[in-house]
Amino acid sequence: MDHKYPYFFILAGAALWGIIGIFVTFLYELGFTPTQVVAIRALSAAFFLIVYVLYKNRKLLKIQFSDSKYFVGTGVISIVFFNWFLFSAIKETSISIAAILLYTAPAFVTIFSRVLFKESLTPRKILALVTTFLGCTLVIGVLPNNNETVSFYGMMLGLGSGLFYALYSIFGKYALRKYDSLTVTVYTFIFAAIAITPLSGLWTVLPLFANMQVWFYIIGLGFLSTMLAYILYTKGLQSVETSRASIIATIEPVVAALLSFVVFQEKLNAWQYLGIIMVLLAVIIVQETKKEKKNLITTKTPTF
Repeated sequence: MDHKYPYFFILAGAALWGIIGIFVTFLYELGFTPTQVVAIRALSAAFFLIVYVLYKNRKLLKIQFSDSKYFVGTGVISIVFFNWFLFSAIKETSISIAAILLYTAPAFVTIFSRVLFKESLTPRKILALVTTFLGCTLVIGVLPNNNETVSFYGMMLGLGSGLFYALYSIFGKYALRKYDSLTVTVYTFIFAAIAITPLSGLWTVLPLFANMQVWFYIIGLGFLSTMLAYILYTKGLQSVETSRASIIATIEPVVAALLSFVVFQEKLNAWQYLGIIMVLLAVIIVQETKKEKKNLITTKTPTF
């Protein structure tokens, strides 16, 4: 395989995550609520992923019942709440602001990892945390003139999406000790679908499904922005360092911001764009250097 292809796969996967706001916004306009859109994503993603795994390797669907607790964590506590907060933030603020507030997740992961796994809080990580905080204050309008352009509710929704997205990495760390990453992803969405569907009230809006546009956006949400994005990103990870992949993936909020401007004419001020750059910079800063990784491997074994 050409050495450039893995980078393209990661870039394409992240870009597909970046367009999720388009499908979500159009589903809102057609009459769905945030909870219903979360259910639609979980159900459609679970369906497409199950079909893919059955074709690829059906043995990956085997798990022990006692391990369901891992997928309650990744699927219910993380994915359901992460999607609800993210989709609600998109509705309350904008696609671009919701996307960048989601990227506070690395900061939350750093904090959780320090508390739960006793990972060291290096100067690099502290700098990333401070940069993330300052970037977010610029995005929501607290700085420099304390003229907030985002409501407190919208800010909390955006930060909530980052918090629960970060929890996926924490719960997933336990699940990946026993299972393939594809197995974890499939059962994450299966458990998410089981948890959110009874609460969504989708049956009350069944007439909306007669509209072919709805199915177009469902395919976009479940197939393009979930299953295909995951497959491409994972394919790229086979040949690219995780830290490099994470840096490339910062294209996601950039794509979201550009598309929100082109499709919905959403506009941000100069300070908000500076905030976006700072949050993306924080994601790059927090990546460990090769020397740090080597030291971590040789001096420390995580306690789970």
